[in-house]
Amino acid sequence: MSHAPDLGSSAAPGAGAGQREGLGELFSSVTEDLSTLVRQEIALAKAEATQSGKRAGKGAGLLAGAGVSGHFVLLFLSVAAWWGLGEVIGRGWSALVVAAVWAVVAAVLAVRGRSELRAVRGLPDTTSTLQKVPSALKGHEEENHR
Repeated sequence: MSHAPDLGSSAAPGAGAGQREGLGELFSSVTEDLSTLVRQEIALAKAEATQSGKRAGKGAGLLAGAGVSGHFVLLFLSVAAWWGLGEVIGRGWSALVVAAVWAVVAAVLAVRGRSELRAVRGLPDTTSTLQKVPSALKGHEEENHR
């Protein structure tokens, strides 16, 4: 029996430790990259949500204006009917003209408000980039570019 050292068994632990360090560094790098990606996606989502929120707010404000204008239509139609009975033509017709003007204002605000709400895009850039994450993690980033 020889007491010579077994070179094969002593080389394996050294190689395994180096391999573990390499895997550890790789895992650390992947974790860091994934963390950066998540932070960037959150920042993009915040920016898009802010933009969409502003558009939705503008559309809602225009629709609220249409609601107030609609209230004035009812008010002036009521005043027109009242004044129309009191006078032959003078005051009644003038109240109807004012009511018609408010009806036009309400219609214009409603149409504009509706178009503003339809123009809200949501979060298209965030959605697009999030769909690319699984392929990018596999090393195939360009697969989802069409």
